Amino acid sequence: MDPLLIARWQFGITTVYHFLLVPLTIGLGPVVLFLHWRWVRTGDDRWYRATRFWGKLYLINFIMGVATGIVQEFQFGLAWSEYSRFVGDVFGAPLAMESLLAFFAESTFLGLWIFGWGRLPKPLHLATLAAAIAGSVASAYFILAANSWMQHPVGIRLEHGRPVMTDVWAVLTNNTAELAFAHTITGSLAVAGSFLLGIAWYQLWQRRRDGIDAVGADGRVVVGEDPSIPGRDRLDHRVWITSLRVGAAVAVVAFAAVAITGDAQGKLMFVQQPMKMAAAEAACHTGTSFSIITIGDPGSTDCSGIVYELEVPGVLSFLAKGDFTTPVKGVDELLPQYEAKYGTTLPDRAIYGARAGERIDYVPIMPVTYWGFRIMIGFGALAAFAAAVALWLTRKGTVPASKRLMQLAVLGILAPFGANAAGWIFTEMGRQPFVVAPNPTPGGVDGVYMFTAAAVSPGVSAGELLTSLVLLGLVYLVLLVVEVLLLTRFVRGGTASAVPELAEAHPDEEDAARRDDVLAFAY
Repeated sequence: MDPLLIARWQFGITTVYHFLLVPLTIGLGPVVLFLHWRWVRTGDDRWYRATRFWGKLYLINFIMGVATGIVQEFQFGLAWSEYSRFVGDVFGAPLAMESLLAFFAESTFLGLWIFGWGRLPKPLHLATLAAAIAGSVASAYFILAANSWMQHPVGIRLEHGRPVMTDVWAVLTNNTAELAFAHTITGSLAVAGSFLLGIAWYQLWQRRRDGIDAVGADGRVVVGEDPSIPGRDRLDHRVWITSLRVGAAVAVVAFAAVAITGDAQGKLMFVQQPMKMAAAEAACHTGTSFSIITIGDPGSTDCSGIVYELEVPGVLSFLAKGDFTTPVKGVDELLPQYEAKYGTTLPDRAIYGARAGERIDYVPIMPVTYWGFRIMIGFGALAAFAAAVALWLTRKGTVPASKRLMQLAVLGILAPFGANAAGWIFTEMGRQPFVVAPNPTPGGVDGVYMFTAAAVSPGVSAGELLTSLVLLGLVYLVLLVVEVLLLTRFVRGGTASAVPELAEAHPDEEDAARRDDVLAFAY
């Protein structure tokens, strides 16, 4: 067993799972803030109920995100100690800012928001949520700044073979970080929009299925209520139709912004990581054509056996340079350049162990980068189209009675999650064989790069890594089940599950005491 391979699988699995939670937390926060602001401004109970319901789901996801993110910090020291030794001087600043400033503020103000219902003045209570969300956004930026340095090292000098930070501002304003942040935030809002859309669609469909709402002769909704079901009144309908249309609108706008920021990232990638661009398009030869469908050996890491089934001339040049004529270097032209600059084999150093002298493959696993790029774009476009259709279908105040459409709307929640995960995998796998990619741009410091083969902890055995991989996988599986069960429970319960006063029209003393307990909202 290869310790490096097991360590990469371990970090990949835990990171992708954690990143499934992060976009929903980042994206859902501003939406809940908007709902809360509307309640403070208007006093309309529709916004109050929506804030409490979506706020509860936001908190569940936030807690799970924190639990799964802690593991990442430990892996840097346990499985990737050589990597931590190499990047530690640079990563110390942004990660300290993330922990001491952003996360501390985020957690503190979120606690004030949870326990502040009915205790803090409404404007101040709203401000605590705004501060918590600002902390989340700042936390995301600092982490992305650290990750972007791995993609494009800046603001450092080499001392004894290690990068030493000389300009923290250059690290924090890295153009790679700025675009990654914009793309991540807009992608997170797209996730939140689809999340609202799918759940609200299910709730409106359930009202129609139960005969609470109907459709009149003019096709418009006839809103009803069922006193026997807690919270199923006329106001409940307004909560869900508002949530659905807010979610769909957020999704449409966010996906448009995702396309714009993604295009800018592609042009930057063409300059900073040309091999990643070539692998993303399976572009073996220099040219201008964009491949829509390519067939080849699923396990291939080079151009052998690749067949181009469908290409569009000029589109690849547009993605890379903004015109339709500039040739984009292919793998066959880039590979000799990489080998001439960085070598053909791993250096004969103790840090590489038995891998010293192995041939370096500068071409990422092409099926992963190629299809990861297309899954990211395809799922994003599908979710954007679904959000636009949802706005049209619900223009008369409710959703169609079709169960199949409801199931598609709920499944549609997964599309932007899939797009985010595919994009993250593409970004990280496309950088291989470097864990810190070299900076080929003017002004870049020569020699600041690190092969992934040198990053793993030398004192950790394959058996230890495999044991931790299995155990962490089981723990994360349990956490996944817990999160899905919690979300499903509260979604099925509707607003009554998040607004205790709706549970009973005339609560007894025990119910009143439970309702007054702020933990009833938090948990």
